[in-house]
Amino acid sequence: MSGTTARRRVLRVPVSGAAAHRADLLAVEEPLEIQVDGEPLMVTMRTPGHDIDLAAGFLFTEGLLAGLGDVREIRMCDENTAAVTLGPGGALLRTAARNFMATSACGVCGKDSIEAIRVRSAFDVAVDQVQVSPAVLAGLPDQLREAQRVFRSTGGLHAAGLFTADGALLALREDVGRHNAVDKLAGWALRSGLLPLAGHILLVSGRASFELAQKAVMMGVPVLAAVSAPSSLAASLAAETGMTLIGFLRGTMMNVYTGEHRVITEYAGTEPADAEPAELAEPEPAETAASHAAAR
Repeated sequence: MSGTTARRRVLRVPVSGAAAHRADLLAVEEPLEIQVDGEPLMVTMRTPGHDIDLAAGFLFTEGLLAGLGDVREIRMCDENTAAVTLGPGGALLRTAARNFMATSACGVCGKDSIEAIRVRSAFDVAVDQVQVSPAVLAGLPDQLREAQRVFRSTGGLHAAGLFTADGALLALREDVGRHNAVDKLAGWALRSGLLPLAGHILLVSGRASFELAQKAVMMGVPVLAAVSAPSSLAASLAAETGMTLIGFLRGTMMNVYTGEHRVITEYAGTEPADAEPAELAEPEPAETAASHAAAR
């Protein structure tokens, strides 16, 4: 099977001083074709690894499968092809409204209409009464970063981590595509019989897009946190479904965009509606060249 990293010779050029050649590690990006009953369904650009989970998670979070009851087998035909065989009478719930190619950067950009973007979840996250403390939330990014083995050596992968409400890391997946990392987690949870993921926290290493919010809702996750910003559509979806959405989870501060009743806080009051948004500090680079080299 293909590895997760590839070595390449690069020219390291400083602002001053002599340039020198050295070896560098890159995150591997390769196509994965997902077939259903022998017919190609889609191709996604991903980092090899946990490909069966990726195929299962994609089909589930896209609303194409209600579960594994209609699936007889998911297997790898070769390094870059996942074959899904449905059982007798099994069928996809709907036609995949996605063009044949999806990049590692975008999972919904292949959808053929606005209506095709929205997928309804079988789980009602609004009824989940879990509560989490700011101290637990603040500690999650460090745990995620420490567990990102491939990112430490390449600086080039997104990550998604599933945590309990008291901050225990249950599973982590890395991928060049943020949507793939979440689908790999979803497939793992689906195949492990853990859905819905009531009482859990999903943390993503970048921004919280609409697509990631929707995948979290499809998994039955009541709390989605991101180290960067959410999009407006992600916030709207979280509000509509009753999910708690947290952004800019860095250091000792965070923004709670929806579902604030799940975050245990001391309430300091409300700013006037016409108040200017608070200034956001410039984000620190996720990985400097020096730390990248030290990770070798």
